[in-house]
Amino acid sequence: QVQLAQSGGGLVQPGGSLRLSCAASGSLFIVDDMHWYRQAPGKQRDLVASITRGGSTNYADSVKGRFTISRDNAENMLYLQMNSLKPEDTAVYYCLFQLRIGFSPDIDYWGQGSQVTVSS
Repeated sequence: QVQLAQSGGGLVQPGGSLRLSCAASGSLFIVDDMHWYRQAPGKQRDLVASITRGGSTNYADSVKGRFTISRDNAENMLYLQMNSLKPEDTAVYYCLFQLRIGFSPDIDYWGQGSQVTVSS
């Protein structure tokens, strides 16, 4: 059984920083691509950033230069460092791990979500 647990998030003033973490627990799996999504009230869930197992990254235009995605393959951890936060970054942030168990195709596992609120 694989489970994801998120930590971080909270309330921060505009221009501030926050760090999100996401950890996978369980055994006998390999994590391929990892992603961060966010969903603002009344809006769809959007992709924020992605990172491959090899470390290649992609970012949504709205966060380029401000957010940094990183991972620790040995610990099955995913991070999102968010700097220069803006009110429009307010949303619930979700991690997504695409992982393999044995010879199965990739399976999507979602974190429980972390509220990020940027407000003065």
